[in-house]
Amino acid sequence: MPFTEARGIRIYHEIHGSGPRLLMITGTGRDLRHKPSPFDQPVAKHFQTLSYDQRGLGQSDKPDVPYSMADYGEDAGALLDALGWKSCVVMGTSFGGMVAQEFALRHPDKVERLVLACSSSGGAGGASYPLHEFESLPQLEAVKRHLEVSDTRRTAAWQKDNPAAWQALIDDSMKKKQIGADEPGRAMGSRRQLEARIDHDTWARLPSLKMPVYICGGLYDGIAAPANLQAMHKQIPHSKLGLFEGGHQFHAQDPKTWPAIIAFLQGKSD
Repeated sequence: MPFTEARGIRIYHEIHGSGPRLLMITGTGRDLRHKPSPFDQPVAKHFQTLSYDQRGLGQSDKPDVPYSMADYGEDAGALLDALGWKSCVVMGTSFGGMVAQEFALRHPDKVERLVLACSSSGGAGGASYPLHEFESLPQLEAVKRHLEVSDTRRTAAWQKDNPAAWQALIDDSMKKKQIGADEPGRAMGSRRQLEARIDHDTWARLPSLKMPVYICGGLYDGIAAPANLQAMHKQIPHSKLGLFEGGHQFHAQDPKTWPAIIAFLQGKSD
């Protein structure tokens, strides 16, 4: 199985495809066994794509110690070094966008172009929704609350008018929750990730980013609000902003999303 030792932990990763190198950093609670995976996305057809389970998640090691956003950023850099990737284009989604900010700020020489999707800077630029608040809820209730804040159009009235669509969303989320549920350290690792997320704050450092940066997200995202994306856009010189018809899963909701992201990563639009 594709494990690589980096910073004292084993990181599970996969590489698929051909072309320019792309690192995709995934979000809160993500596991490469979840479907669709990063390799199922349209962007993966245009690049040699690397993605991995972050510390505490999926099949990677889950040390029972406090995690920091610095740890996550340094993990990404160490993984690239271990694989012999000197630089690549990078896309970070949601929590992965927070990690990508830390990674790019700490290792700007490794990042050729950067996409920050449905993410936030923290600090004066605004924080993403405090998902750790859902941890004390029963699992089904936590899933429903997460789905509601993921797309602000999913009101009680919408749920009543669209029962089949609402149930399908719930069923898909609950199915993902069962993947690896009985594996040692799973709950602890997830909790450690959420704890690290609370302290995320790159705001004051963002102006130092010099590589091309594309900030994108959904107009109805209640996790990474459009105002947070607009704030990052103003804070990062020469960045580009794209707001699309969707919520936190905007890339699956608005067909214009992936062509815009692919064109940016290929250097065809800045």
